[in-house]
Amino acid sequence: MSKLGKALITGASAGIGATYAERLARRGHDLLLVARDAQRLESMAGRLSQEYGVQVEVLKADLTQRAELAVVEDKLRNDADISVLVNNAGIAANGKLAEADLDQAEVLIQLNIVALTRLASVAAAQFSARGNGAIINIASVVALAPELFNAVYSASKAYVLSLSQTLNGELVGKGVKVQVVLPGMTRTEIWERTGIDEAALPAEMIMEVGEMVDAALAGFDQGELVTIPSLPNAADWQALVAARGALGPNLSRNSAAARYKR
Repeated sequence: MSKLGKALITGASAGIGATYAERLARRGHDLLLVARDAQRLESMAGRLSQEYGVQVEVLKADLTQRAELAVVEDKLRNDADISVLVNNAGIAANGKLAEADLDQAEVLIQLNIVALTRLASVAAAQFSARGNGAIINIASVVALAPELFNAVYSASKAYVLSLSQTLNGELVGKGVKVQVVLPGMTRTEIWERTGIDEAALPAEMIMEVGEMVDAALAGFDQGELVTIPSLPNAADWQALVAARGALGPNLSRNSAAARYKR
């Protein structure tokens, strides 16, 4: 087994998840790749194992199905070699909430929120008990600018950001590292699956997936809790954090603000 342990990556068959698999294998991690497309996973497993000399397992699972999600949870709970969780699986949506297919919206919530939360919870329990591990949650910049995209998707990514920030506080001193990554537009299959013409998007806003993941891992190595790969000046994020902190003392008081009193 790798001295670095095993990384469990969800949504590993393509895009961001597949790129994390390649980069972590290159670093020397063994892998457990989870996705619905078994054929892609098997092909990737063979290539990565041969190229980097690591052990690669595959687990076909649809994380929107409770029984299949439970299998992944059990694997995470019982495999002591797993030391990294990359919570990447997710889907997007297009269109206005008032016109949404609510069944599809529920599937998005199940994958982007429920499955991610359950896996993060299991990982937090197991890693903290061992005193070592890392949880990487993939969110999106729309967590900070929700008006730019679909309401349900943006809200799901705001949830991932909030969950990660709170989880990090809960795990202080437990030896568990938490990172949440907020990519901007990234060149993956998500656009085609969502029915959005990538060619119609501004080219200057789309980052290649390899560059995005490399930046995210650089942020991980630097100990960042929140990594925004395309943000030129980290001080801009720190200013937002400071502004939010300044609100803190006045967010809950025993009297309403004067402007609300007649």
